Amino acid sequence: MTIDDAIKQRHSVRAYKNMPLTDNDVKLLEGKIEELNAMGHLHMQLIQNEHKAFQGMLAKYGKFRNVNNYIVMAGKKADDLDERIGYYGEQLVLAAQMAGMNTCWVGLSYKKVPGTYVLDDNEAIKAYISIGYGETNGVSHKIKRMEQVSNADGATPEWFKSGVEAALLAPTAVNQQKFYFEYVSADGINPAKVRARRQFSLVGYTKMDLGIAKLHFEIGAGLENFVWTE
Repeated sequence: MTIDDAIKQRHSVRAYKNMPLTDNDVKLLEGKIEELNAMGHLHMQLIQNEHKAFQGMLAKYGKFRNVNNYIVMAGKKADDLDERIGYYGEQLVLAAQMAGMNTCWVGLSYKKVPGTYVLDDNEAIKAYISIGYGETNGVSHKIKRMEQVSNADGATPEWFKSGVEAALLAPTAVNQQKFYFEYVSADGINPAKVRARRQFSLVGYTKMDLGIAKLHFEIGAGLENFVWTE
């Protein structure tokens, strides 16, 4: 499976087979977590064979079942922490998908179980990611149209449209897709630019969602074609 395949085939999965992660998958995840923690200055942690975090009322309401493995998404408090967690955490999600595992970003439907994770000074937990082998591979959900989340039109290049299409497949809180990508054309001296921004949401989580969507956009568009701009 390629990373493009993973973007297309990944769906949020909340019900898992009651089985531990294989040794090979644990090795893959721990290696990827170490790499991404260093790159993103984060403190993601894989928790195995622990069932209490997803046994509360919120988890039942969210229809989570047999979540015995999850990733604690944490890092030092900063204005850009949520976006970095989304950007680097989604890389972990896609790596898991490519290896045959299923995942789900979780913002509220978990409880923190003392002793299962470690927080350093000034660190905070922003989300969990449930992980394991799904009872199913999940289902696709309705997504917005390209013109609702970007300024794509007949004049914008195909790579930009491909980036927006990949971003539309990114997971967001309650499928809200509160992001917008703007193409800024090259001027003969400077390369093409893309501006990404959040839109208002009563639900929240738009910074994390934007980090996830930006990663998808980069994969779909190709980083060689543009640079980000404010």
